[in-house]
Amino acid sequence: MKSLIDILDLTTQELDELIATAQDIIANPAKYATSCHGKKLATLFFEPSTRTRMSFEAAMYELGGNVISVTGAGTSSAAKGESVADTAKTVSCYTDIIAIRHPKEGAAYVTAKNATVPVINAGDGGHCHPTQTLADLLTIYREKGRLNNMTIGVCGDLKFGRTVHSLINAMSRYDNIKFILISPEELQVPTYVTKDVLEQKGIPYVQTTDLEAVMPELDILYMTRVQRERFFNEEDYLRLKDSYILNMDKLKNAKPDLSILHPLPRVNEISVAVDDDPRACYFKQVLNGKYMRMALILKLLKEAGQL
Repeated sequence: MKSLIDILDLTTQELDELIATAQDIIANPAKYATSCHGKKLATLFFEPSTRTRMSFEAAMYELGGNVISVTGAGTSSAAKGESVADTAKTVSCYTDIIAIRHPKEGAAYVTAKNATVPVINAGDGGHCHPTQTLADLLTIYREKGRLNNMTIGVCGDLKFGRTVHSLINAMSRYDNIKFILISPEELQVPTYVTKDVLEQKGIPYVQTTDLEAVMPELDILYMTRVQRERFFNEEDYLRLKDSYILNMDKLKNAKPDLSILHPLPRVNEISVAVDDDPRACYFKQVLNGKYMRMALILKLLKEAGQL
């Protein structure tokens, strides 16, 4: 039985197939309206979420299925000390597929090892967030018509940003990709990403602290927030939180067909004035995330023999 814990669990062929399914869902929603009739998705969210949880639930409802939900450790038996493994075994008795978000790295893996139904990682600590990456890939594909031959700038918290790690892993498998990694020195991409992914695959990358200097080169700008919840020290967070604020002035030298992405929520790293610029794609990402989660639910339930 297949689950999705890391974006690398999917081959490039599977990624392309999911994008094709999502495109078909967009074009023919009625065709999929009863695909998951009688099936239940459990959303186990032990960390706050708006977009991810609601998009999973909207995805399942739009496929004709149902949802049972846990939001917050305080409302589940985790508050009594129940292990992730036991929770997985229990929830498997009630549902056909599980989406889990958890503050601890590796929690989704443990869930998948112990569940008897497919499991989707909806974010595990600072590790990875594969379904956000699916939303990112569909957005890039719909905006650019391709997933190759481009320069991608990722900006902000690249150390703890699980969405960044997943995006680099995914896009590094396509041809002629270059990364520009823009962050304060304290928040640079971990070496296990630069050395084990980029350098090992011979993918060109540049590390810089200067967003404006590299702006003219970018086809994609992926902004991220500095995440208060990942810091052990409030002083460090306050010092770094406003390192990069994207505004119209900083876009003066950007390409006219630049695509600006952000996994959201934003705090103040993108000025609201940018929202009206045709290059702003972050709310399109939100919608694309629902379509890709629909495609993924269909794929995993089919592979599990449930559809």
